[in-house]
Amino acid sequence: MIALLVVLAYLAGSVPWGFLAARSAGVDIRTKGSGNTGATNVWRVLGRRYGIPVMVLDVAKGALPVLVGQHAFGSGVAIVAGAAAVLGHTFPVFLGFSGGKGVATTAGVVIAITPIVALGMIALMVALLWLFRYVSLASMCCAVAYPLACLATGQPWPVLVFGTLAAAGIVARHRANIVRLRAGTEPKISRFGRGT
Repeated sequence: MIALLVVLAYLAGSVPWGFLAARSAGVDIRTKGSGNTGATNVWRVLGRRYGIPVMVLDVAKGALPVLVGQHAFGSGVAIVAGAAAVLGHTFPVFLGFSGGKGVATTAGVVIAITPIVALGMIALMVALLWLFRYVSLASMCCAVAYPLACLATGQPWPVLVFGTLAAAGIVARHRANIVRLRAGTEPKISRFGRGT
């Protein structure tokens, strides 16, 4: 049953909501903007009407496997299921293993396993977006801050391991963004709306 949960979590994570939402608008999101299938690129290309639902769905596919795992098997299995969902989002079987950067799905896992810490990360994300208007920068900063916050609040070691690996994965997936940030060519958000 545990193995089945982990496989289902990966498959749920693999559902490419950003790609499907954009396709419903007649757009192949892989050929627009950054080419990423995640919520940020969908929002940037198609606006909040599409971006917000995709973000909610990407968060949900991280949170739901964790909640099921916690209820059925305990926190250890829940974290493994959450990690499987993040891997599914990042390397989706339905899109040739080329997906999003895992930020929203990781956020869903974080909300489910450490809701109090998640509130701090949400506040940090909003503050960084307000100050700098770079989604990529805010995402990486929150990713790195999460395991540090877990350490500071005494979270169990499986949470620390997940947080550390997730942070490393998110930063690695943002390599191109880091190059653009250093070059001053990374697009900014405009009042949390559409475009740059």
